[in-house]
Amino acid sequence: MPVVVVESPAKAKTINKYLGDDYTVLASYGHVRDLPPKDGSVDPDNEFEMLWEVASDSKKHMKAIADALKDDNALILATDPDREGEAISWHLQEALTKRKSIKKDTDVKRVTFNAITKTAVTEAMQNARQVDMPLVEAYLARRALDYLVGFNLSPVLWRKLPGAKSAGRVQSVCLRLITEREMEIEAFRAREYWSVKAVLASPRGQEYEARLVNLAGKKLEKYDLENQTQAEMAQQAITSRDLKIQSVEAKPASRNPSAPFMTSTLQQEASRKFGMGARQCMSSAQRLYEAGYITYMRTDGIDMAPEAVQNARDAIKDRYGAEYVPAQPRMYKNKAKNAQEAHECIRPTDMARDAASLKITDDDQRKLYDLIWKRTLACQMEGARLERTTVEIGSDDGQVVLRSTGQVVLFDGFLRVYEEGRDDDVVDDDDKRLPQLSEGESADKRKVTPEQHFTQPPPRYTEATLVKRMEELGIGRPSTYASIVTTIQDREYVRKDRNRLIPEDKGRLVIAFLENYFRKYVGYNFTAGLEEELDDVSAGDRNYKDVLGRFWQDFSAAIAETSELRITDVLEKINEVLEPHLFPPLEDGGDPRLCPNCGLGRLSMRTARSGGAFIGCSNYPECRYTRPFGPPDPEAEASAIPPEGKLLGEDHGDEIRIFKGRFGPYVQRGAITEENKKPPRQSIPKDWTPEELELDRAVMLLSLPRELGPHPEDGIMVWANIGRYGPYLKHAESTSDRGGTNANLESIDEVWTVGMNRAVQLLAEKVASRGGRGAAAKPLHELGEHPDEGGPVNVMKGKYGPYVKWGKVNATIPKGTEPENVTMDMAVQLISEKAPKKKTTRKKAAPKRKAAKKSA
Repeated sequence: MPVVVVESPAKAKTINKYLGDDYTVLASYGHVRDLPPKDGSVDPDNEFEMLWEVASDSKKHMKAIADALKDDNALILATDPDREGEAISWHLQEALTKRKSIKKDTDVKRVTFNAITKTAVTEAMQNARQVDMPLVEAYLARRALDYLVGFNLSPVLWRKLPGAKSAGRVQSVCLRLITEREMEIEAFRAREYWSVKAVLASPRGQEYEARLVNLAGKKLEKYDLENQTQAEMAQQAITSRDLKIQSVEAKPASRNPSAPFMTSTLQQEASRKFGMGARQCMSSAQRLYEAGYITYMRTDGIDMAPEAVQNARDAIKDRYGAEYVPAQPRMYKNKAKNAQEAHECIRPTDMARDAASLKITDDDQRKLYDLIWKRTLACQMEGARLERTTVEIGSDDGQVVLRSTGQVVLFDGFLRVYEEGRDDDVVDDDDKRLPQLSEGESADKRKVTPEQHFTQPPPRYTEATLVKRMEELGIGRPSTYASIVTTIQDREYVRKDRNRLIPEDKGRLVIAFLENYFRKYVGYNFTAGLEEELDDVSAGDRNYKDVLGRFWQDFSAAIAETSELRITDVLEKINEVLEPHLFPPLEDGGDPRLCPNCGLGRLSMRTARSGGAFIGCSNYPECRYTRPFGPPDPEAEASAIPPEGKLLGEDHGDEIRIFKGRFGPYVQRGAITEENKKPPRQSIPKDWTPEELELDRAVMLLSLPRELGPHPEDGIMVWANIGRYGPYLKHAESTSDRGGTNANLESIDEVWTVGMNRAVQLLAEKVASRGGRGAAAKPLHELGEHPDEGGPVNVMKGKYGPYVKWGKVNATIPKGTEPENVTMDMAVQLISEKAPKKKTTRKKAAPKRKAAKKSA
């Protein structure tokens, strides 16, 4: 039986179902080899020789394939139909040849199929070929480039920029996009403008809305009404005049469906409609592909196979009727150069089956399949036919003109199935429907309202809009988008908040460093140009070692130039680069870098060990002024906790202040003096805002731990306190005692209100929940006070047998002796044998003085 190898066990299971018992189908479980993460894996001095290593997890899978080849000398490589799939096939062939599982007479074939269906798999088996080496070489070039950049640039970052983790050929360019957008947002200054809207009514009493477009015979531009006064004057101009319909114009319009999905548009739409991240989207698509439900999900192509187009048209006719099927099939042409080797679009393998009929249990997969199915049907449906109406309303003197627009859907067409999502909440005023209006009719003014607006900063990227922008710039490829967006989040260079990507301090520092010392390599045009060269390699039009050689010549020189850089030089350079952002000019014309706390030091960016950054004073440690990384925020500065602490007031003659500590904000009673080196302190709970804390709450915190009293059962003290993990009760001899029992309280306020009855109940529940663990152990036999040293001597029950306890000394009772038979004399003897002997220090004998030599 020929051995067929695919990437995943799920794919193997589906293919095995179609091929039957005549084939042995095995999974390689992804890439079987990779470059080991050490120096020398790519050797630029030896024609970029690459040293591959079989991953430890892959060895057992390789053995299974090698063992199967012993029984049949035929190998069919059926990995995915893209660069990555071709590379895996090449790796398998190379690794199996190296271990002599592939011999000179072994029949090795490569087959690809765009969908895992019986027809596609059977047809692929009849059209076998050899491994496509230009495609493999494009992969080798990309892998070598990523290794050379990451392995050489990352150590420069570690040494010169504390806290930075890594840099990458494409990930750093992607990070640059996000940080540049953030700086645009921070530099943005909102501009005020006004508009005037009116609610009008027809002679039949039907209301509609119109906006002012002409005033005093002049067309109104966006910023013509700059303030409220001008807007109110425009409002008065409308209210003081009679209005009538000057023109009604209805024009036919149409809307055509979007093209079927390729990788980037699928990721964008899944993000818009479901909030799916790129990785989540691709993982679900992979499962759908392996199950045979959709075609291959990594593609730049938007064309459809002729039989798929016909199947879609048939499905549309069956479900929605012949009027929804256009006279001619819709054809979509690929725009991308070298579109992943002319793959088809992402579509269902069976157009007649919707998500409900497939009974997909996974929620993400079901939603994604439904999206792909609807988009594919919609792309082959009739366009929507609309009627757009524009109504102009004005006064007889021509001083004011208002406009109202609306549209009516005459035939929904593809909109019956699917409408593409929009980015950043784009509002379309044309979507409303207008009443029946006729030229010359009067327009009754029901309400005229001026509205204030402010220009908005550019929106932060979502994963969808970031992928779209990368696609526009030609950065990366469909197979890499998901991993790039995920990597910059895993590196903590970027965080995602409400689906928006926000650069972290360390991400901004990395980009500031790279833009200053490696500007060429984070350039959009350079990165896109390199992608085009790699496409040429995959098409067989360029030698991949030439591409690597040209790149390495310049890149290695840039790396060498940074070897003499000192960290202080780098930080000062970054201060200089980011100065307009970190230290914008002051309104009074003063020095924006002068420390506002001491008035002597200069402010500059500093890095923390964690990789974050902050603004600090050069006069440290005399001045401990700091503020968050970024432009100064006057409001935050006013409420912030200064380095010398924020004074809340006095209590019993002591100053009560809030400080920012290494482990978070805390309150302190009194100042540190020679007599009082450790004044009382208490951490501020995470749920409390330090800047808003008032004196009474601070005094309450400093009163902790609160003593509830002795426990009614054993007389041991019970305390209420706030710890690292929140409010709790403690039942122990003292609050510093590591033993005893702790029980959580529900809220912080309960620390000051909980009574003894409630405390006893919570402590008992805690002991019961642990099966008694942590409860104070009761002696088996109390012997009394130690006759020589004092302190109780008891016989206790232990995990490994009974023992005598005296203070911190535990002495095991010899086997055969019953606990009740232990006497005080026996116990004292056991304790003396167990107790550590006191060391006696002997004085060293004084060194003997040497006799003076006699003079000759």
